[in-house]
Amino acid sequence: MRKGAPKLSIREQLYQREKQSLSPFAALSADTKGREIYSPPCELRTEYQRDRDRIIHCKSFRRLTHKTQVFLSPEGDHYRTRLTHTLEVCQIARTVARALRLNEDLTEAIALGHDLGHTPFGHTGEDVLNQLSPHGYVHAEQSVRLAQRLENGGRGLNLTWEVRDGILHHSSGAPAATLEGRLVRYADKIAYLNHDIDDAIRAGVLTHDDIPQVFKQELGQTRSERITFFVRALVENSAEDIKMDERGQQLYDELRSFMFSSVYTNPAAKKEDEKAKMVVWRLYEYYTENPSALPEEYAEIAWESDVPRAVCDYISGMSDRFCIATFEDIFVPKAWGSS
Repeated sequence: MRKGAPKLSIREQLYQREKQSLSPFAALSADTKGREIYSPPCELRTEYQRDRDRIIHCKSFRRLTHKTQVFLSPEGDHYRTRLTHTLEVCQIARTVARALRLNEDLTEAIALGHDLGHTPFGHTGEDVLNQLSPHGYVHAEQSVRLAQRLENGGRGLNLTWEVRDGILHHSSGAPAATLEGRLVRYADKIAYLNHDIDDAIRAGVLTHDDIPQVFKQELGQTRSERITFFVRALVENSAEDIKMDERGQQLYDELRSFMFSSVYTNPAAKKEDEKAKMVVWRLYEYYTENPSALPEEYAEIAWESDVPRAVCDYISGMSDRFCIATFEDIFVPKAWGSS
């Protein structure tokens, strides 16, 4: 800094550092399209750092601890939950972002927020709500709605446009506008394909011998080796866009197909699904028929929008165990004299 020049805030210094060190394809914090509602800047953090912090400290993020990844209510401490999945996505995405000199703070914020809108019982709960609600239900859209409308007592987290865009497009459909958002889409699938192999073997749904030899030979024998393969494929082939080489993409697609046929649709892995569907179905019916039973904040949504929207918002925010406890409270008879 030249003598006599005004002292820059830490945030402004971070902006300068990003401009000097990040890739020309990275999304610079100083260039954000901003928030829906103006918020005075923080002197210590960039806008994407603030988004990351808002997500980590919100209630929806904490509830991911008790939301299903693949196996419903597993017995054991080492199965993934929606929260541990989120952290693994974040780690993979940040590794690639750093190697490509993309914006790690933006990448991290998108990764941490991408599954906030997941229902209890994973995709099973999502499928039920999508079938029942006249609005449909897509967890990526709900993640954005939750962050912008439902969190923080209805005030929302007021995230930046780039973080919301990355969350909205992390799963399917059109790609995110930023490379950071596109990277998280890959990191999400790399994470769940590989950690779900671990959990499936732990659950006895797969054995190591069931994994096709081509994956063992080309991707590696362990989760770490497989993840490293895909991370290298992204790092070595991405520049103006996020992509793998042709063989890497082919193996990625084939591993995904193998997991869908062997695990995600395997009756042994889905044996509790029908019960979970029934729980979500019955709760949806109960609250749409009895909207006065909704908590006050959701009753307000029913008044502002409609009852199905409010019921979806309420049920989708439940953890697995709260969903089950609510079902039992409503539908399971209690002993005489119990409260």
